[in-house]
Amino acid sequence: MEPIRNPYAPGAGQRPPELAGRDRELDAFEIVLERVARGRPERSLILTGLRGVGKTVLLNTLRSQAIAAHWGTGKLEARPDQSLRRPLTAALHMAVRELAPRHPSPARIDEFLGVLKSFALKVNAADTKLKDRWSPGIDVPHTPGRADSGDIEIDLVELFTAAAGVATEVGTGIAVFIDELQDLPAVDVSALCAACHELSQTGAPLIVVGAGLPHLPAVLSASKSYSERLFRYLRIDRLGRESADLALTLPARRENVEFDEKALIELYERSGGYPYFIQAYGKSVWDHAPRSPITADDVRMAGPEAEAELAVGFFGSRYDRATPAEREYMRTMAELGDVEAVPTAEIARSLGRKPASLSPARDALIKKGLIYSGERGTVAFTVPHFGRYLRQTPA
Repeated sequence: MEPIRNPYAPGAGQRPPELAGRDRELDAFEIVLERVARGRPERSLILTGLRGVGKTVLLNTLRSQAIAAHWGTGKLEARPDQSLRRPLTAALHMAVRELAPRHPSPARIDEFLGVLKSFALKVNAADTKLKDRWSPGIDVPHTPGRADSGDIEIDLVELFTAAAGVATEVGTGIAVFIDELQDLPAVDVSALCAACHELSQTGAPLIVVGAGLPHLPAVLSASKSYSERLFRYLRIDRLGRESADLALTLPARRENVEFDEKALIELYERSGGYPYFIQAYGKSVWDHAPRSPITADDVRMAGPEAEAELAVGFFGSRYDRATPAEREYMRTMAELGDVEAVPTAEIARSLGRKPASLSPARDALIKKGLIYSGERGTVAFTVPHFGRYLRQTPA
């Protein structure tokens, strides 16, 4: 079949041609938008799941819903080595610029931008040389004494309150979307929770929609004990068989191509229902199949190419970031388990080491986003099928 007509799109954060199996999340967010629009209190939203389940795609789709509802929106990706101030400034600047044409007072917008600039400039240390100081590119004077105490928790509460005030005056809301939320520095996580708590108590029309790895709830809880009640958590998992079939068949039918039943069974077994893998296998099978309908034989012929691409782009690129000690740790994990969490004590026993001696490798792998600790004393891979990849790949 013609590769040019291939509808499948494996890529980081790239929206698939059919966003199947996510109606629950889309409906839940629609309710949040409607409730906030009517002045009802609502919790911010947290999406969690392994890599490859489509969290970033879903985050972008939720943002599109907010835009369609005439909200101001901004998005950022958290990084462990970067303060929240700089990317959040850009996100809120974008959100308020979306609302500005509908606001009755340009001076009021400038007033908020002055507060935002004050918040942003605190990213510069007091001893930073003038030539090295970062400026947010906001063309209004900063407002001294507003969101510039230097305490990120105090400043963030004040900033969010000011932004919510702008949204109230327009008669809408603001949504800040944060990807890889677990990578925020601990002090910023604490500040974000405090700001969301303050907004929830006042019913202000500003919400945060975060996405991160499965241990994100534990990260938030460790920061503020009330975070368990502060956010609404949605676990994003692999697709069931029916939804996985739709993700494959609906885009194909739009190109007048069909799959036979055995092909769909084979594809589900190989992909495990993980959205990224579905797209990767779908793309390879399309390119290899000579005609419609696509058969199980076509899937078996195309399988090695899809697996080779995943080995390089999805698994290998992550494995290459690990040191020899970290690779040894992961390979031992792979021998003990794949999807399920593995006790760290068992890893130490298998390596003939004391658990404390392995802590540096474990902590480094967690920081690199290759493993996570959902429960004390256990670790698991953040990437589905990673254990299988390691078992099949020579050291």
